[in-house]
Amino acid sequence: MEHTVRQVAPIGDLPLECGNALRGVEVAYELYGHMSPAADNVVLVCHALTGSAGAGGPAGWWEPLIGRGRAIDTDRYAVLCSNILGSCYGTTGPTSINPATGRKYGAAFPEITVGDMVAAQRALVRDLGITRLASVAGGSLGGLQVLEWAAQAPEMVGSIIPIGCGIAHQSWQIAFNEVARQAIRTDPAWNCGSYTDQPTQGMALARMIAMISYRSAESFQGRFGRARGRGEGGRGQFDVAGYLYGQGDKLVRRFDANAYMRITTAMDGFDVGAGRGGAVKALAAFTGPALVMGIDSDVLYPVADQLEIAGTLRENGNQVEYREIASMHGHDAFLMEWDQLTEEIGPFLVRAGG
Repeated sequence: MEHTVRQVAPIGDLPLECGNALRGVEVAYELYGHMSPAADNVVLVCHALTGSAGAGGPAGWWEPLIGRGRAIDTDRYAVLCSNILGSCYGTTGPTSINPATGRKYGAAFPEITVGDMVAAQRALVRDLGITRLASVAGGSLGGLQVLEWAAQAPEMVGSIIPIGCGIAHQSWQIAFNEVARQAIRTDPAWNCGSYTDQPTQGMALARMIAMISYRSAESFQGRFGRARGRGEGGRGQFDVAGYLYGQGDKLVRRFDANAYMRITTAMDGFDVGAGRGGAVKALAAFTGPALVMGIDSDVLYPVADQLEIAGTLRENGNQVEYREIASMHGHDAFLMEWDQLTEEIGPFLVRAGG
């Protein structure tokens, strides 16, 4: 599989839905496989909250699905993944230099939306000479981007694969994100986002909260039970606590707090039907097939959310396949249940004509 190491594409100025504009926006991306002469074989893969453009390759977050003979077969497709607007892995975000000041944006980075993320991706896709994507796929926040693509640029999308997401962010998802943001705000180092050093305590706590929503009771019980380290008197820290602390520490080392705040706020503002006459009307111009995937143990985005997506698309006359991943791992199953994902995604792409 040919792999284009991370590239950064300048896409120019980007108007934002909030009314502001970002100057000199750059988008980091990776490409796997070869684009056809007509550039009509590209599958765009969209990442989740703290993900990156590195979907494939040895350390890729969807590596088991991308490559020769895999679900997204790079002998047939070129796979494109870009870092989202507002992130901190190469695409313009709070850690980027503000051309107006010569310093990092930090807290001055404007409010963004999932629509803005997709607008940046559209500019990248055009710059790469792609007029129509064979498919757009992604889970969690990646799935929100998939739905936004179908609403914002239906003529550019052949098929869609939204996984573990909803037609709009509901109060349940917003609640988890708000508690995580509050954990960051209450860190003394936060300083309203104008920090010199990362608010590490708040960021770590935000991640610990999120990780509970990404897994399930069965997953935690099966992995940790009531096991604990020896400690003093044989009553050390519970293993599940050690796991959560470890996850928090990892995120602090690799992600920016302002980026976390901006992206989770964009997620909470997502409603594909807002300003478009409702979800049915918003997605009416998209006529391609869809594979909608839920996860039976997902407590963050319950399967009712995915069934609503499927029902909305069917109401518009789309050819819709709904599949449910059986897993004990909760929301994160879209990053873990490789066999089930392969069984569904690969054949769907063939049936969809991608």
